[in-house]
Amino acid sequence: MKDEHLKLDPAKTYRLVFHTNCGDFTVTLDQKTSPNATGSLVSLAQRGFFDDTYFHRIVPGFVIQGGDPTGTGTGGPGYSTHDKVPQNASYVHGVVAMAKSGAEPPGTAGSQFFVVTGADASLPPDYAVVGKVTSGVDVVDLIGGFGDSTEQPTRSIVISKAKVETS
Repeated sequence: MKDEHLKLDPAKTYRLVFHTNCGDFTVTLDQKTSPNATGSLVSLAQRGFFDDTYFHRIVPGFVIQGGDPTGTGTGGPGYSTHDKVPQNASYVHGVVAMAKSGAEPPGTAGSQFFVVTGADASLPPDYAVVGKVTSGVDVVDLIGGFGDSTEQPTRSIVISKAKVETS
């Protein structure tokens, strides 16, 4: 399926507020860097796609990953978007980017996203950067502690709702 996404208003700032059973955190989206992936995220959140999903991958000191409706790490929205990833993309604490398989080209995005919980994930510029946690970074860090060496959550971390805010 071809890129399917909402065109966001460039004059507005978009935020995704994730309500979890560990507390809430807010991601301010960077639509300039990844217009297609951020438009898709807003569209998915508005449709309730992320509601009642889990963080299925938690790697302490590295990332927390969610956005898969199947909870297996293989699910998605049924389409993907593509954005050019800047060569200087930096995956540092609080940065939110789109997860993809190693076989997919750089900048490919579905619905799975990750939040960097380590100081620097030291990843290559392959992942569409969609924003930064601007509120609730303590919640993200708390969630990041609920993983083990197999990258599996040690308890269920549920996203009860993802809400879109604009200003």
